[in-house]
Amino acid sequence: MLRRIKATAVAALCCTMIGAAVTGCDGDSLENWDPLASSSSPKSTTKTKSEPKPDDAVISGTTKIKVDGHSVNVSCSGEAADGRPVIVLLHGAGDGLDKLAGIQKTLSAKNRVCSYDRLGSGASDQPDGPQDMAATGKILTGVLDRVAADNPVVLAGHSLGGLIAARYAPEHQDRVKGLVLLDATPSTMLADISKAIPESAKGPAAQLRAQNLAVFQGQNPEKLTITDGKVRSAGDIPVEVVQHGKPYLAALPEYGPRLEKAWAAGQRAWLALSSNSKLSTAEKSEHYIYVDQPEVAVEAIERVATQAGGPSNGG
Repeated sequence: MLRRIKATAVAALCCTMIGAAVTGCDGDSLENWDPLASSSSPKSTTKTKSEPKPDDAVISGTTKIKVDGHSVNVSCSGEAADGRPVIVLLHGAGDGLDKLAGIQKTLSAKNRVCSYDRLGSGASDQPDGPQDMAATGKILTGVLDRVAADNPVVLAGHSLGGLIAARYAPEHQDRVKGLVLLDATPSTMLADISKAIPESAKGPAAQLRAQNLAVFQGQNPEKLTITDGKVRSAGDIPVEVVQHGKPYLAALPEYGPRLEKAWAAGQRAWLALSSNSKLSTAEKSEHYIYVDQPEVAVEAIERVATQAGGPSNGG
């Protein structure tokens, strides 16, 4: 019974709360669980090349670029079309651009699409030290400068990638003309976990609480400290928030229903990003919406890209 509780708790909390791929999702002992391991998340079989390209060359395929003195792994595909923004995909914690290869390929049939590994992820350099949102945003700016130049962009982020995109957009309204958040980590996740699983919790729940809080405090491969904050407005850009429809967090004994409610409230809170925002549910999906129901993710991103390319948002 204890093994079953551990497996359920790890799968529910860790795979969803921070979008991490978790070794313990297959029922391994909690003691050996790495919150940001990548052994059991959706994988891509696509092989990529990493050859530096000249600074002015159009990127096609996967290569390394220099951003603020660091080597950053990026991938671009598809052709730029007049009036269409460049779509930039942001992966979740513990993942990398390889996990996004399938959806990138689909989107690139009609769009210019790029993705990248954040520092500490995939094939990019390790960060020099602890990072905050400003630091990871600086790398994102450098990536956009290289892959989009002066063109408008739509950011589509999963889990932690969604949180980063949502924090970035309000300060960069000159270039970010649309957002898609795929089960994005809520802006109050640290407080939500603390409240949903109280400090008095015992056993596996207590360990899960401690481990997740540690991840948010910077004990993750990106060395990124993830703080809570208010949802700030990015104006009237098109925003689509897509949440998971299978309430598997509720399976966590005693505390699961609280976590589901907190997660759902966090998704609704993201609507404050724009006066032109909408919330939808991927009814057949757990946390990895773009894997469980890729058509839902693709349609949301293409709708936003189309709106962002209109007269009022195209730049």
